[in-house]
Amino acid sequence: MLLLPVSLLISCLLQTSNKLRIKSEELRVALIAEPDSSLFTLPSSLFPHMKYLIILGDGMADWAVPALGNKTLLQYAHTPNMDRLARMGRTGMLKTVADGFHPGSEVANMSVLGYDLNEVYEGRGVLEAANIGVDLAPDEIAARCNLVCVEGDILKNHSSGHITTEEADVLIQYLQEQLGDEWVHFHTGVQYRHLLVIKGGDKRLHCTPPHDVPLQPFHPLMVKPEVPEAQATADLVNHLILRSQELLARHPLNLKRISEGKDPANSIWPWSFGNRPNMRPLSVMYPTLEHGSVISAVDLINGIGYYAGLRRISVEGATGLYDTNYENKAAAALEALKTDDLVYLHIEASDEAGHEGNVSLKLSTIENLDHRAVGPIVEALEAWDEPVTIAILPDHPTPCEHRTHTAEPVPFLIYYPGIEPDSVQTFDEFSCQQGAYGLLEKDEFIKALISAGK
Repeated sequence: MLLLPVSLLISCLLQTSNKLRIKSEELRVALIAEPDSSLFTLPSSLFPHMKYLIILGDGMADWAVPALGNKTLLQYAHTPNMDRLARMGRTGMLKTVADGFHPGSEVANMSVLGYDLNEVYEGRGVLEAANIGVDLAPDEIAARCNLVCVEGDILKNHSSGHITTEEADVLIQYLQEQLGDEWVHFHTGVQYRHLLVIKGGDKRLHCTPPHDVPLQPFHPLMVKPEVPEAQATADLVNHLILRSQELLARHPLNLKRISEGKDPANSIWPWSFGNRPNMRPLSVMYPTLEHGSVISAVDLINGIGYYAGLRRISVEGATGLYDTNYENKAAAALEALKTDDLVYLHIEASDEAGHEGNVSLKLSTIENLDHRAVGPIVEALEAWDEPVTIAILPDHPTPCEHRTHTAEPVPFLIYYPGIEPDSVQTFDEFSCQQGAYGLLEKDEFIKALISAGK
């Protein structure tokens, strides 16, 4: 039960009656004055329960591009729906990469959800392991294991020309047959993103993410131990890399890809080793988020969702690339909001375009997010009686010029019915610096989100 002064009660009812639609009999029963009291007793069930939707455009932030008149891609793109929400809501900047951490998507997305990286960070591989059903033992370490393309001594790209999952599965199973044993296990993931598990390994390794070093010689970038005790594990991983190149170079699937003018998947590249993380569910950290879900085509994000206690929703046509089905993902988010307190809608396309250094493609992914996901979601929610708080943000910049992640703060917006807007008119990296939230970090964003409307 919620106690309110009479004046505040009347004001509250007037402001929210269009959303509460309280029947006259319910109101009559609710407004029973206690004897000798200036307070009315109002059942809290009469107040609408706020839902929360986070729409995350992976790598959407960027640097100013001279060819675009020194505008960022968010400034240049036609994004009427995100701009409208920025005008109607409040904005700010969020530091998603904690000091001392690499600007990886695992770091940034866990930060968005309010996790303390110093307490829970164990690398990317263990998160992807969770999503593909690999339950790590205490004495096992796991790493992301990319299928990459090398040409001579050069690491040409991190994705083998975006090899399909079906093709990659053939190669991963082959590597398990040839290189796997009771200590080494390869597991198929999605597209070029796979998993290497080593029993008894030492995670204290210096590894280079392959998307950070396109077109660079790979030998100087191979695994190095951070402590002498990890030398044996580093030697094992480097052996696996070089042996994979020997085995994959002559595999029929790669010969076929070469004949079709495609990049071969002719090397593995393991990185980001760790043990099973100690992450608490979001429902424990934030009791108002009793039920939640995550919608993503990326194993990493779904793995974070697994440890965060979120229901993982598969969407037909979701690819993790620029051809992903935005409409189906938007529809899935709306459906999930009917039952869940929090929905985390992750769309990867802009990040992949940034890694390719393709400005026009990245512009297209940003506009697709706005027109094909944000627009339909906002239009649908306007007809709902139950209020929904919408937040939109990238996890980190992936500048086309740089072709990998950077650690600068990212813009964000938060909107809910009745919020007092700030003066920001557009959603981009520079406008949001003037937003009412200022610069947030650590768990301040998720706390600002769930306090919305209260």
